[in-house]
Amino acid sequence: MILYNETINIDNKVAADWLQWMQETHIPEVMATTFFVKFQIAKVMEEEDNGGTTYAIQYYARHMDDLLEYHREHDQNMQAKMQAQYPGQFVSFRTVLEVVG
Repeated sequence: MILYNETINIDNKVAADWLQWMQETHIPEVMATTFFVKFQIAKVMEEEDNGGTTYAIQYYARHMDDLLEYHREHDQNMQAKMQAQYPGQFVSFRTVLEVVG
């Protein structure tokens, strides 16, 4: 199993709206691509005083090929949608992990 993790720090002024948008719009669109079998949202508990809240959105793919195909076909569009919805209000980075246990 492959874990695709997006860590996002979102401005506190829009954090509640962003979380709702993620749950109701963005994540359902990502899951509709069928490249992932499940997801979870986690809030980072140790916060820095930077005016934002940090979340980890974790998507699980069966195989690396599924993640690579998602990247080729959908990732750029999905990132553009978030940037259009919340321009300049978040920073993010992505990590790919292999689940070993």
